Amino acid sequence: MSALFSAGPKVEVIEFTDPVCTWCWGIEPILRKLETQFGEQLEVSYVMGGLVKDITEFYDSYNDIGRDPVRSNANIAKHWLEASSRHGMPVEVEGFQLFSKDHPSSYPQNIAYKAAQIQDPQLAKRFLRRLREASAAEARQTNRTEVLLEIAAEVGLDVARFLEDFRDGNAGLAFERDLALTAQYGARGFPSFLVRYGQNEVLLRGYKGCEEFVAVIQHLSDGKIEALEISSNEESIVEFVERYGSVAPVEIGTAFDLSSRQLDDVIASLTRRQRIEVRKVGNGHLIALKAGAMACDVDAGVCT
Repeated sequence: MSALFSAGPKVEVIEFTDPVCTWCWGIEPILRKLETQFGEQLEVSYVMGGLVKDITEFYDSYNDIGRDPVRSNANIAKHWLEASSRHGMPVEVEGFQLFSKDHPSSYPQNIAYKAAQIQDPQLAKRFLRRLREASAAEARQTNRTEVLLEIAAEVGLDVARFLEDFRDGNAGLAFERDLALTAQYGARGFPSFLVRYGQNEVLLRGYKGCEEFVAVIQHLSDGKIEALEISSNEESIVEFVERYGSVAPVEIGTAFDLSSRQLDDVIASLTRRQRIEVRKVGNGHLIALKAGAMACDVDAGVCT
């Protein structure tokens, strides 16, 4: 058992991932449903797997992605749009430029996550989510250092410390340990998931539905981990949005088992009541709490 993972009474769902993997973006609604359904009984964590070391040396023959960055960007955008029609998370293909001659790798995003994790494990999760949003839903070139710094600042990380850890080798060494762990478990495709309860663990490969995770959790825990009763009232949904900061409609619908009509109704109601605001991104939307009156945070030195 790796010392990187704890063994305790809660279930661990460890995702082998890359910040720019479209099916890792697409699995977010399922993971958030699990976190909602099991509460403090379940912990989600991440191991960086490094999807593309160098796009000019990479080739995915099925999707014709690799070798030439320009052609690869066009085909990645096409692939992500098709995947979005299946998983429901928004993507932006206009102006999509994930790779370039000067920025041919997704390793910077992986290393950046490790730099955030060194500083603050909880903020690192928010950082990873913003990396996914920026890459998939905003078509930002997130392997550029200046973009990574902007995202680090957005989520509240100490930017100077983040940059130091990103550059001085500490985050790089942490990423190398993640790569070794990914190889150890044979997680060759992303996402892959190590589901663990105590000494028992199961490796799941690829995108999975919530039912598959629940079945594995019940098996590993011998029924000791049970789902909570979830209320789908508007206040519960507001708390869900507040917890995550930014959510896609499909994440609300999945977490609370809402039909399309129920989801549309609750979003419309909360918008009318000015509890949430809906932002158009790419082929979909992201939802956040409605910004209130101007307030100044003396400690942070910022007015919002």
